[in-house]
Amino acid sequence: MTTPVRVRFAPSPTGYLHVGAARTALFNWLFARHEGGVLILRIEDTDQSRVVSGAVQGIYDGLRWLGIDWDEGPDKGGPVAPYVQSQRLDLYREHADQLVASGHAYRCFCTPERLEELREYQRVNKLQPGYDRRCRNLSREETAASLDAGAPSVIRMKVPLTGQTRFQDRIRGTVLYENQTLDDFVLLKSDGYPTYHLANVVDDRLMRITHVVRGEEWIPSTPKHVLLYEAFRWTDGMPEFVHVPSILSPSGGKLSKRKGAAAVTDFADMGFLPVTVRNFIALLGWSPGGDREKMTLDEMIASFTLDRINPKGAILDEAKLEWLNGEYLSSMSADELLPYIAPLWERAGLLTQADGPAYLLSVIDLFKSRMHRTNDFVDLAGFCFRDPEAFDEKAQRKHWSVPGAAGSLRAAADRFDALAEFTAATAEAALRGTSEELGIPAAELIHSTRLAVSGLSFGPGLFEVLALLGRERVVRRMRRAADLIDKGV
Repeated sequence: MTTPVRVRFAPSPTGYLHVGAARTALFNWLFARHEGGVLILRIEDTDQSRVVSGAVQGIYDGLRWLGIDWDEGPDKGGPVAPYVQSQRLDLYREHADQLVASGHAYRCFCTPERLEELREYQRVNKLQPGYDRRCRNLSREETAASLDAGAPSVIRMKVPLTGQTRFQDRIRGTVLYENQTLDDFVLLKSDGYPTYHLANVVDDRLMRITHVVRGEEWIPSTPKHVLLYEAFRWTDGMPEFVHVPSILSPSGGKLSKRKGAAAVTDFADMGFLPVTVRNFIALLGWSPGGDREKMTLDEMIASFTLDRINPKGAILDEAKLEWLNGEYLSSMSADELLPYIAPLWERAGLLTQADGPAYLLSVIDLFKSRMHRTNDFVDLAGFCFRDPEAFDEKAQRKHWSVPGAAGSLRAAADRFDALAEFTAATAEAALRGTSEELGIPAAELIHSTRLAVSGLSFGPGLFEVLALLGRERVVRRMRRAADLIDKGV
């Protein structure tokens, strides 16, 4: 490309970082990195009534959790600062006045009450909603008189009454709107703040944005933006539009917290790794070609092109996400996983000073190939730090109701206690030797022992678990289980 690629991610700080917005940020980031271009982070906070305290920091944290960085932005600065729209109000006023002076916009003095009456009239009479252009043809004298009287006003775009406005979408082709269906939309509100349409176009122009990659919900706004580019005579530098598909819930509807994860933080809370989520959302609406599903960051950057984005909505399949997370958990080293898992154990109150780093890494190594979410390390490996407080009821009925179950556990515990060395191999030999002496199937004693030491009926290989827990824990838990069986608990 002759012009260096400059793209932007421009969220509004109105709440959490939605997964759809995060996917848009990721697409912009991958495209910028593939093309050797620049990603700008711009905060669009002109609707001050909807700004949520802490939301900007939440956006930063969510993007960084996913591993997405930016080249210019509020916290980094850059050649076209400031990157927060509420700090650029003079620019928007200047450009709105320029449109009024050129005859492409006008001042509207209609009160909120009149506009509400108009909307109600249109609703009752089943008319197309929209401003009726009452102020569109006010004379200069009428406009001046209202301004001199201190009447509040907004600035509206003077949309052509006939003809068509069209634009090219990179993945959808030609999109065409009849001008008569477009409203004379507001550019500058009475409080001096711009609407999204004006601020978006002015900033994209001044920040030299080459490609606008955003959600498909902005398609109906794009003809308005095209009209603004034409009114400013900026068509020579109009960016290329790329509207990416929506992310849908498993039922095919709009994604929300009720229907699964809607925020990036939801994924973290649900036990998914950032590398998994990044890989997964990259493939929602984009294909690298072939059957690749698990990709490194370098592979995604090398493969990413806008032409491979699919215009159809993408379903968030949580089962597939969980499978992919399991693949990452299995393939990552214990050292890589420790920063994600140790805090979960700590919050659950499982860790003590006796559980050093080496032991934590050993637990992760033993269990990681069986886990699907990081939370599983609390639910399924918590017994590695704390004696089980409950036992699988079905397994109890099956294995602890067998005559002599308590005596078998005590006999195996005594055999373990007498071993010179307690390893997976010696524990296995001792347990099988005990079952042979008692004349019971080894499998029966294995199941009974697993339940005694973990409270569960499944998990990694029993003898590896015993070696990990250590002789003292194992013997204590087996003897305790035998006592519980005798008491009929």
